[in-house]
Amino acid sequence: MEMARKKRDPKKVALAQAILDAYQPETAEDMNNALKDLFGPMFEAMLQGEMNHHLGYDSNDKGPKKDDNRRNGYGKKTLKTTQGEVEIEVPRDRDGSFEPQVVPKRTKDVSAIENKVLAMYARGMSQRDISSTIEDIYGFQMSHDMISDITDCIIPELEEWKNRPLKKCYAFVFVDCLYVTLRNDYEVKECAVYVILGYDLNGRKEILGLWISESESKNYWMQTFDEIKSRGVEDIFFISMDGVSGLEAGAKAIFPKVVVQRCIVHLIRNSIKYVPTKDYKKFTQSLKKVYGAPTLKSANSAFEIFCKEWSQYPGAVDVWKRNYSHVEQLFDYGSAVRKVMYTTNAIEAVNSSFRKVTKKGAFPNETALFKLLYLRIKELEKKWSTGYIPNWSMVLNQLMVNDLFKDRIDQYIRL
Repeated sequence: MEMARKKRDPKKVALAQAILDAYQPETAEDMNNALKDLFGPMFEAMLQGEMNHHLGYDSNDKGPKKDDNRRNGYGKKTLKTTQGEVEIEVPRDRDGSFEPQVVPKRTKDVSAIENKVLAMYARGMSQRDISSTIEDIYGFQMSHDMISDITDCIIPELEEWKNRPLKKCYAFVFVDCLYVTLRNDYEVKECAVYVILGYDLNGRKEILGLWISESESKNYWMQTFDEIKSRGVEDIFFISMDGVSGLEAGAKAIFPKVVVQRCIVHLIRNSIKYVPTKDYKKFTQSLKKVYGAPTLKSANSAFEIFCKEWSQYPGAVDVWKRNYSHVEQLFDYGSAVRKVMYTTNAIEAVNSSFRKVTKKGAFPNETALFKLLYLRIKELEKKWSTGYIPNWSMVLNQLMVNDLFKDRIDQYIRL
């Protein structure tokens, strides 16, 4: 059954048509420019209204005045708005007592409130908390609909980000899921948010994308890998993951040269399930002698000792026997490379940041969730923009001396 079309206010429809007739926009950018053109006259009209109130008469009023203060021309001001920069003329009075409220003196950025709303939303504040904060700061109430409209303004940017072209090569990619609660009518359910973090050849972090599904599965991970390939990714050196069944084979089917590394920290967590709490410390210390060994030979020796020492916990030892190939392959690479690839801590830190802003309750729909996570990503990108992955030059040098990567690095680092 089709929903009835929502009827719009005839005055708003007429105004929109007048704008279309006047500007004849053909693209979204044309429409944006048209709206920007309207901002100036709107601000100027509001300022004229404020000046009329301040002086006590309209500009064309020829009657007697209550005092000697008069209009005294205009001053130019360039405003920064959400649509870009707009130049306006601000009315002045002779004695300089006019204090405009719409655009206060020495204020040029009128997008501040919107930016503050987006920043608060990115930090996980509820609409109620945002409304209260705005009222405390600016002295006026902001409705939930207004807050929603402000945050909705980033949806086109979000859609562009989700479909943007990616770099051709990433040295390291980390994959993980976090679970959030979505509310659908009267039903509340948990959904998996798929997150992919990449390190490019310049040592910069980048979140390649976000995806939502009902649960974590090999098939959906395959779809996400297919998508990032279609968006331009040609080569990935390493993928670090937490061990979804079948994911390794699936990743290699799409990126044949990739090295898939099981997260050592996840293996530790899986194995200590079989170990009494009193032995946790000694058990993990024995393990560290294995994966933290300087050479494969010393790692193998430490592993033999580990298996004998902890044979009373066969479940724990079996976890490592089944996955020991992921320990062995660490020693195919230099110590700086091993330090990056052996754990998914990098992406777990990202997901931890997401959890801080998603823990307050259920989201009404996927769009609301995507808006919040995207704004959080923008906050993370600000932090990442000031630096590189620690010790990246050593990582790159160790990759360059490895025959598996030298030609591939040469191919892409010139691009």
